[in-house]
Amino acid sequence: MSKLTWVLVAAIIIILGVSFLGRKKGSPEDEYRPVVNARDFSADINNPYFTLVPGTKFVYEAVKSEGKEKIEVTVLNETKVVMGVEARVVKDQVFLDGELIEDTLDWYAQDKEGNVWYFGEETAEYEDGKVTTTAGSWEGGVDGAQPGIAMKANPQVGDSYWQEFYKGEAEDRADVLALAESVTVPYGTFSDCLKTYDYTPLDPAAREHKYYCKGVGFVTLEVNLEDNGRTELVSVTQ
Repeated sequence: MSKLTWVLVAAIIIILGVSFLGRKKGSPEDEYRPVVNARDFSADINNPYFTLVPGTKFVYEAVKSEGKEKIEVTVLNETKVVMGVEARVVKDQVFLDGELIEDTLDWYAQDKEGNVWYFGEETAEYEDGKVTTTAGSWEGGVDGAQPGIAMKANPQVGDSYWQEFYKGEAEDRADVLALAESVTVPYGTFSDCLKTYDYTPLDPAAREHKYYCKGVGFVTLEVNLEDNGRTELVSVTQ
């Protein structure tokens, strides 16, 4: 091999080495890029743990240090197309002592296997009736944001998955901990409930357990692991 050839080979090796070292191995954006085929999705969501029937309204209550919090989650008749997928729109409003402090539109769709996917959200926080921030808003397929799993078709203990991924803004994950939990909230008592551990690398303090019961078809109870605060389902209407 000529001296010139050796020089060229060495240069290529150096370039490749710099490129490799400059890439953060195992970063979320490298690991998580779900393939979305719009034909495999539907806005009709009937997963037994996560059922979204248009017109259904879930009401939750929690006691916070700032006051009494009320959360109203309403499944709308509306849909939104995200990444070519027709997704169901769900309105999520948070009130503190009767005053609106957060207003969000979430977008969900179910694939042909029965997994429910979360395709993004448009969210705003309020103070004295005025928007203070829209941080946390994201849409699948825009600016590198990726949809995640809201509920698996056949969840099993040990499952771990992204619920949403928008680097630096929305990076929620969930781990399945149990499948036979009993839950008592103002709305009722339920058995054989799914328990998850929800967390995000963006805020180590934001850790909670969520419980999903087939008799409800949506979140039944949330327990904040920092202060053991409970957000409990109080009513479901259609």
